[in-house]
Amino acid sequence: MPETPEKYPDPVKPVHIVFVGAGAVGCFYASRLHHPSKNIHVSLIARSNYKALLENGVKLQTHSYGDYTFTPHAVYPDVAAAASAPQQWDYVIVTTKALPDRGDDSALIARLIGPNSCIVLIQNGVGVEAPYRTRFPSTPIISAVTVVSAEQISLGVIRQNRWTRIHLGPYSNSASFDTSTPITKDREVPPKGETGSLIPTGSSPTSSLPSHTLTDSDLTLQNRAHSLAAHLTSWLVHHGSVRDAHLSSESHLQLIRWHKLCINAAFNPCSILCGGLGNAEMVRDPELRLFLSQVMYEIWDAAPLILGLPKGEGFDKDPKAFATPEKILKSTERNVGSKPSMLVDWEMGRPLELEVIVGNPVRIARQRGVEMPRLQGVYALLRSMQGVRERRTKEGKGKL
Repeated sequence: MPETPEKYPDPVKPVHIVFVGAGAVGCFYASRLHHPSKNIHVSLIARSNYKALLENGVKLQTHSYGDYTFTPHAVYPDVAAAASAPQQWDYVIVTTKALPDRGDDSALIARLIGPNSCIVLIQNGVGVEAPYRTRFPSTPIISAVTVVSAEQISLGVIRQNRWTRIHLGPYSNSASFDTSTPITKDREVPPKGETGSLIPTGSSPTSSLPSHTLTDSDLTLQNRAHSLAAHLTSWLVHHGSVRDAHLSSESHLQLIRWHKLCINAAFNPCSILCGGLGNAEMVRDPELRLFLSQVMYEIWDAAPLILGLPKGEGFDKDPKAFATPEKILKSTERNVGSKPSMLVDWEMGRPLELEVIVGNPVRIARQRGVEMPRLQGVYALLRSMQGVRERRTKEGKGKL
């Protein structure tokens, strides 16, 4: 369960935080963390909006805090420039889109990581931590999940519309991504629901799924990352007034990731596959609504198995924290005019976060002994569409 953050004394020595990615989400949370009078200094690595941020800072129009300007400690045009800064980076916070099929972001930030650095990943999907853990085996990693509505309405101008929620927790070598170890611990398969029972591959309905045992090294990293996450959460709550910033255990944080995936992995790809409908339009179509529900329940049933959680420790344990697919679909009816981010990227011709939102869940589940046939079908179709579109564009035949 999320923990109420302790209020820590202000740092004695300056703490330097750098955000890799100065989009709407990165700029918003950076602005709530930057408190020079408390010895907390936040810098940004920007790309297209670099000049605007350098000259004018970040102008924020927020639902929660009014309008204000955030002047970062420094603004850098790229990682190389930030790596040459005189100070070492205590927290390297990555808020870029996760596109592992296009490049390795863990390699991108390598020059920023020192012996006392901590990596924070505020990114969508599951499995985003794995490349960083592989490249930085002894660096503490904090995984973060956000529910925030924010957009960059012009270069350097950020509008926050609703919500500020963020959950932070340590990442060591979570069972959710240690796919080399088969699940063997006694567990029961969830009862048959709307999606039908999820039976582990090669198993009977009564066989069960093991949890991963953390090594001493894992536990050391986990404890160190937990302490660093506690401080970061405390600063967001007590200095940045982000009242719904929460500190979570590793297993609970990963459960939160999979719950958000129930929404993202259903609505995002289906908005493209159905021809470009928005969220409310999809749930008002009876057949689309049924399919969205089935995809969501497929993930809902699979996540506790994949995470190796004991029976009763899944989403149903805390209905206030984890809205059911029915509640999500009902609330989406009012979300008129909203487009999933993946649909916006598709319409703009940008790469999709397809792997971390759809591909990784399918692969992780399969390697943990669980099949998700509906989500696998969505992944196969959209992956093919993206490939065909890119080939057509390269050949000069236009986009799909």
